[in-house]
Amino acid sequence: MKRFAALFAAIDQTTKTSVKTKAMADYFSHAPDSDKLWCIALFSGRRPKRAVTTTDLRTWAAERAGIPLWLLEESYPIVGDLAETLALILPPPTQTSDHSLSHWIDVLRALHDVPLENRKPRILDAWDRLDTTERFLFNKLITGGFRIGVSRKLMTRALAQATGQPEATLAHKLMGGWTPETTSYHALIEAEDPAADQSRPYPFYLAHQLDGAPDALGDPADWQAEWKWDGIRGQVILRDTAYHVWSRGEELMTDRFPEFARAVDFLPPGTVLDGEIVAWDGSQPLPFNTLQPRIGRKTVPKKLLREAPVILLAYDLLEHNGRDLRDAPLAQRRATLDALLADLPEDAPIRPSPIVPFYTWASLADTRAKARDMRAEGLMLKRTSSPYLSGRKKGDWWKWKLDPLTVDAVMIYAQQGHGRRATLFTDFTFAVWQGNDLVPFTKAYSGLTDKEFEQITRWVRKNTLQRFGPVRQVRPEHVFEIAFEGIHESPRHKSGLALRFPRMARWRQDKSAQDANTLDDLRALLAAYG
Repeated sequence: MKRFAALFAAIDQTTKTSVKTKAMADYFSHAPDSDKLWCIALFSGRRPKRAVTTTDLRTWAAERAGIPLWLLEESYPIVGDLAETLALILPPPTQTSDHSLSHWIDVLRALHDVPLENRKPRILDAWDRLDTTERFLFNKLITGGFRIGVSRKLMTRALAQATGQPEATLAHKLMGGWTPETTSYHALIEAEDPAADQSRPYPFYLAHQLDGAPDALGDPADWQAEWKWDGIRGQVILRDTAYHVWSRGEELMTDRFPEFARAVDFLPPGTVLDGEIVAWDGSQPLPFNTLQPRIGRKTVPKKLLREAPVILLAYDLLEHNGRDLRDAPLAQRRATLDALLADLPEDAPIRPSPIVPFYTWASLADTRAKARDMRAEGLMLKRTSSPYLSGRKKGDWWKWKLDPLTVDAVMIYAQQGHGRRATLFTDFTFAVWQGNDLVPFTKAYSGLTDKEFEQITRWVRKNTLQRFGPVRQVRPEHVFEIAFEGIHESPRHKSGLALRFPRMARWRQDKSAQDANTLDDLRALLAAYG
């Protein structure tokens, strides 16, 4: 654990990617294999299952520190992280320990087999053997919120330096449904056959946002345009007469989309398609909120299958007859994809995402303006000579999204942020007018500069009307322009509406609260774009 704590400290104390990469490469070169495996798992979002509630942790830590629980609760918003708050309030340890990272994870995993009343002494014993940084990491493992500012790409780069393997090879090995309980470091990283898991997807190629017109991209003839659909990016994998569905977030979603089981009937084994999973009305995608109820389900009832049938709008072919096509140019991959899907049945759950024809950037801009009519968010621009790379690479793939929808709204509640924003009010609730009343309709926490957050924080402290725990009701004076990608009905919200990806576009200090939009304005947007 001390070696892992030293790695965390080295990463936490710098913003230089080269320093972070070197620290991780040193760790992967010298740590025990079991610790290396868990480090890879933690940095790629795989955490041990939680065995203790945060309520119990708060109570036990306050008791051990000899402070009232309310004082811990008041400290938490200031520190901004529960694991760090608990580590800071606990008294110094009376024992020492040289146990490894994997040992302490085994301690946490074993708690699932221990009666609830026997878990507390084991947690207290661990706290009494770990220093402040080690406790912080141990608490992170318990609470399941393990994020320390390292991207998977950076970790893969460090692993490549430590092992001498290419980054692309390692990125593929790290995909899929493995956990430290189901594999070993040798099997995952050192074994020669990275395709042993037949369900394993390929790392996704991600596009950059295009700001402004695409004229600087050069000759339009070198580019392919597609609709940017509003669904779930996914890969459908057909190998050994079985099918698997993976999301871009590397979540196995096969059981949620049984429609794709039929794909094995008309597509050959060794096929991997990349595309957008969308709810489908027979001719075009349905709004994203139609698809959303299926995302969080492990099994899908027949009623939901009828109400939100899905298809894959495929726009890339990554594997064909078992052969990896990612190094081939896009034009070749697309031609093979179109030929593969040309004779599918009319009711097949897979069809090619149409290419959008254009000859000039100006004509494509006119087409892009009609994206919402197609239930799309804008356009994707891809260089026809581009290979299928891993991660977000700048230059060959761009997303040219529509300008967001916007409304002016009044801030009515404020709450402090977390982490480095723990001392600032950054999370706000906004309302629009319904007659003489302000009706809350959305929350937002991004979009302002640090200077603006500092300014609004000073105002919130002086203009608080009531407190509800960490939330403050404030005077309804300030107007913000709220940008969002979509709007749909939601019976769970008082307004009856919900926004997709809301954020603060700007602070409208030139407007008064009476200038804000109305609920009728939102309903008009729903009628036009919902």
